[in-house]
Amino acid sequence: MVRTLVITVDRDNDLGVKAGIRGSVVGRRQVLTAALRLGIADPEESDTNAILGALHQHDLLAEGAEPNDEVEIVILTGDERVGVKSDRIIAQQLEDVISEFQPDRGVLVTDGMEDESVLPILSSRLSIDHVEKIIVRQSKGIEGTYYYIAKAIEDPRWRAKLLVPISIFMMILGLGMILPNGTVLIGAMPLLIGVYLLFKGLGAEDRLERLMRDMRESADAAILSSLLWAVTGVAILLAVVEGYDTYGDVSNQSGSNFLLALEVLQKSLTWIVLGALAFALSLMVLRWKKGNFSGRSILIIAFGAVLWTMATAALEVAIRIIGGVGYEYDVTTIYEDWGKTILALFIFWAVRTGVRSWESKQDTGRYWGV
Repeated sequence: MVRTLVITVDRDNDLGVKAGIRGSVVGRRQVLTAALRLGIADPEESDTNAILGALHQHDLLAEGAEPNDEVEIVILTGDERVGVKSDRIIAQQLEDVISEFQPDRGVLVTDGMEDESVLPILSSRLSIDHVEKIIVRQSKGIEGTYYYIAKAIEDPRWRAKLLVPISIFMMILGLGMILPNGTVLIGAMPLLIGVYLLFKGLGAEDRLERLMRDMRESADAAILSSLLWAVTGVAILLAVVEGYDTYGDVSNQSGSNFLLALEVLQKSLTWIVLGALAFALSLMVLRWKKGNFSGRSILIIAFGAVLWTMATAALEVAIRIIGGVGYEYDVTTIYEDWGKTILALFIFWAVRTGVRSWESKQDTGRYWGV
């Protein structure tokens, strides 16, 4: 006796949103009813074709099955916010169906790569013998191309990916043609494309998307973290403006390019550090909301203060030496220049000791003090 389970997955839960049906849906009659209700609610929904394809596969397997064999069909639904939450819901529904039907093998029927991406989840719990992808045949031509572009623009999942890059490209191109010195903006377009491709290659886009998803899931912390992100953006913008103003004021006076770069960096350093601090605080707020806050975030902020004071003192000393003023290596001068750095190192040591003491208290129940 062989039990076969035919599975189709609605990862973004169109069945629940549009037809009002909660997953999982088990049984041929129930699945057929769900397909009809979803097709009536949205005739253009591709999940309807996937469900009908699963019914077709179920009937074929049932016709060719041995007398003692059993074939069952199920629709697994996820969540509108496609990601970890939807995949966990699908995994839980599959475990419930497996515990009830106890299948020996499975057949997956999908309508695209998004639903097919849950195949590792299904394979970890059930042996999947076959994967069938339902592709709807459409007429080829200009009308069909226009239809797909129009549907992609209307779909919220593709709207941002399609329209935002095109709109940014057109805005930069338009500003470059309107402004007097707009060639700089037009030349910046390959730079932006290169940065985007670099982010894609390093996988930074996935991390940023995961960070934004965490911000949406933690709504209370998202308000404060969004404000801190805004402070970060404003600080970076002010750092650029401050550096540009300093470059215009000092470029005619300074003879050395290295000295000019140091003075520009010195004027912009405070805004750069403020932006980095706001970014670190936003991440700390999100970690605190999720419940995995640790003392390492505080250590990073304290270490950033050390780097700030050290960089400020080093830039001042370097500007004096390169400018020909000279530098006296006596106790008073060194204390005036590096006193803040020494104080920041002491504060960092105290914070580090306190964090380690707190972590030891959390781990062992004992508190050894500072």
